[in-house]
Amino acid sequence: MSSEKLIAEKDGSIGWVTFNNPEKHNAVSQEMWDGLADAVDRFNADDDVRVIILKGAGEKAFVAGADISKFEDERASEAAIKAYSESVTRGYDTVMDSVKPTIAMIRGYCIGGGTGIAICCDMRICSEDAQFGVPAAKLGLGYAYNHIRKLVDLVGPSATKEIFYTARRFKADEAKAMRLANRVVPAAELESYVRDYAETIAGNAPLTVRSVKQIVGEIVKDPEDQDLDLCQRLYDECFDSADYVEGRTAFMEKRKPNFVGR
Repeated sequence: MSSEKLIAEKDGSIGWVTFNNPEKHNAVSQEMWDGLADAVDRFNADDDVRVIILKGAGEKAFVAGADISKFEDERASEAAIKAYSESVTRGYDTVMDSVKPTIAMIRGYCIGGGTGIAICCDMRICSEDAQFGVPAAKLGLGYAYNHIRKLVDLVGPSATKEIFYTARRFKADEAKAMRLANRVVPAAELESYVRDYAETIAGNAPLTVRSVKQIVGEIVKDPEDQDLDLCQRLYDECFDSADYVEGRTAFMEKRKPNFVGR
């Protein structure tokens, strides 16, 4: 599941995905985009994994955009540009569509594609020194509808325009105010805080968590694209599950429930 630049590790009920390019502030290459999608796919297929955490190696960055040094190899022709774009889209979509809860653990730079990856996660928990930004307007880059739509759904139209128009970096407190970050914690506490947060989620009923994730995904779609039958099935599955029985029994017996995802 791992490569030199993209490390995937399982620790109990948590799947860790690490962007491992610290000498370049974890700038992402095509190999890393492909590795991201493969790692999340495998964690989704592993019943032992209940939460997926994405992080950057080192202390300075989550992901600071694309690895520009790879452009001559990865974007030197029309065919190469198309292949690179497909890898990026697959990476984003695999994180966005993950059936497991996803958390971006962000310290330092979270720029360009890093912000794109982070907004595909369910939650973004960052350190006080985190910096977000999308410098597309400084580079003349275009962003596709689906990628901009993700940001609009998260922070709203006005904040999205501000992020793109100014192309500036936003500090952690600004990111939290615009709903780009869920939590801001001291840098020294970030990993332990995120681990505890993930273990709290992992201890809850997987079918409930999964149903809410998928139903929220349907809610933010355009009405004509919503699958309300799926939402009903997910709702029914929770009440038909052994975990529902276990949850009620554990509550009555004043003990911690042991959910198995069935």
